[in-house]
Amino acid sequence: MTTAPKRGAARAIADVGAGMLLATVDVAAPAERVFRALTSAELIEWWGSDDTYRTTRWTGDVRVGGAWSTDGIGADGKPFSVGGEFVEIDPPRKLVQTWRPSWEGNLVTTITYRLQPLAGGGTRITVRHEGFGDRAESCAGHAEGWVRVLGWLSDHCDAVAPVAAGARS
Repeated sequence: MTTAPKRGAARAIADVGAGMLLATVDVAAPAERVFRALTSAELIEWWGSDDTYRTTRWTGDVRVGGAWSTDGIGADGKPFSVGGEFVEIDPPRKLVQTWRPSWEGNLVTTITYRLQPLAGGGTRITVRHEGFGDRAESCAGHAEGWVRVLGWLSDHCDAVAPVAAGARS
């Protein structure tokens, strides 16, 4: 008998001295489903909450060298944007992209998503966000942010996992 993987809480740890963080969560959805949620306008359905911020627009040219961007609005009503380019794309296992948030001035970091299939059909999502340099506060703040973001992604993907379990996503 095979049991479905149980989702645990998202977690993250920042190595502020190295200017990088790692975050992870296990979800019940297959890697293809998670990859699609990260690389399409579907992202606006799950990235955000009423008490933090809402992502309101996503565009992306999902190819190496292709640009992506998002716009949103904070709970305080202030607009924000984040953009970058895709550096490596290996569906549904790996996605690497640069990250240029409007609130960080000229800081450009790199995010690597690794999607590892789990027994029973789930996926372990591991995020490596690096390039913070000496911006220790930003690095630590992003680690806290990734816990929220991976929780939102997990909730979104897990909500559709039972429907998608019998079908190829």
